Amino acid sequence: MNAQPPVRGKHLVLADRRFATGSNWITRLLSPGFQRLLDTIDQGLEEGAIEATLPDGTFRVLGGRRPGPVAIVELKNWHPLVRLVTTGSVGWYRSWAEGEWVSPDPVPIFDLFMRNRHPLGELGRAQGPLRFFNWIWHAVRRNSRTNARRNIAFHYDLGNDFYELWLDRTMSYSSALFAEPISAAEPLEEAQHRKITALLDRLDLKPGAKLLEIGCGWGGLAEVAAAEYGADVTGITLSVEQKAFADARLAKAGLSNLARFEICDYRDVPEQYDAVASVEMVEAVGEKYWPTYMEAIARALKPGGRAAIQYIEIDDDVFESYRTDADFIQTYIFPGGMLISESRFRAAAEKAGLRWEASSRHRFGLHYSETLRRWRESFDQSLAEGRLPAGFDESFVKLWRFYLMYCEGGFAGGGIDVAQVTLVKP
Repeated sequence: MNAQPPVRGKHLVLADRRFATGSNWITRLLSPGFQRLLDTIDQGLEEGAIEATLPDGTFRVLGGRRPGPVAIVELKNWHPLVRLVTTGSVGWYRSWAEGEWVSPDPVPIFDLFMRNRHPLGELGRAQGPLRFFNWIWHAVRRNSRTNARRNIAFHYDLGNDFYELWLDRTMSYSSALFAEPISAAEPLEEAQHRKITALLDRLDLKPGAKLLEIGCGWGGLAEVAAAEYGADVTGITLSVEQKAFADARLAKAGLSNLARFEICDYRDVPEQYDAVASVEMVEAVGEKYWPTYMEAIARALKPGGRAAIQYIEIDDDVFESYRTDADFIQTYIFPGGMLISESRFRAAAEKAGLRWEASSRHRFGLHYSETLRRWRESFDQSLAEGRLPAGFDESFVKLWRFYLMYCEGGFAGGGIDVAQVTLVKP
């Protein structure tokens, strides 16, 4: 008898521990308030609209007063609304995964909630004791030295065969930078290469310059830095899977003499470098460790050295509300992480002795929305062609699709953004 392949990715699906995603008894308790809740959503949608089919079969349009995305949603029962108001995006995902609400395209829903984040206020974030439980679970998984390796493995060691399935050939798992206006005709690989060179151009690299990359991923930036800039690159990661892929990649390219990869925590870098590059790492370390991360960059740079950082930021105006609620991403996808606001990032950098070059900051959030759309299309195509590696079940596929759609809508709605900035050590 053939043995069944082990189930892969189940640890992500079960990350909520089922203790804070809302429940049926809450639905019965709160049922009289559903229409009032719909009224609240209606009033909070200043841009765009939701065309909703309710559990009793009636149809209602929420919002629609100003142009914007239009989301189509069918509520199979009232549970989704209970989950939304009690456990926020965590419960909203669980409700979708269990078929309690359906939509031909959920992306506009996430766009709408982000676009209307100010008038909607706390709606969509966990409330009461369930908010506290989610936050505690998130705090337990913060990126201490011990947890950091576990959290990285949680996400990035799902298997290189999985990520190769839907990323482009550069294996860049971060926002691309498209030519503007953004065109569906531009290959993602080309836009990812533009992102990498835009970041490296900030560093004024000369042949032989020593470059440290904090969070090297699968080695794409290191390959470009070595092959096109002649840099001597050291990339660090905590992912065993990524290191193996990056090592093989540079060996195949004949660049092993110019680049190497190490399993190393950013806090333990022993040497100094002419330059530092780091792509979408700061939001992964968590709020408690932002000062430590910036101090590590400052220590690693020689005087006069430059750091080029690509980071995901959240609107300063909603940061305080966001930081006290573990959302869908923190619960299921990136344990221990937290998006940073620009003011906090700049303050941490300057406190570490780094000069923030404000004029160099370049935001391109809509490019991330397009990148995520491409990833989702690639993922869906791979599923349709039956190329998903063995071991991933339907529950994981649902989780991953929700993740890609959730982020795509978030960047389209503008409350989260991606940017590149240059830091200089005097």
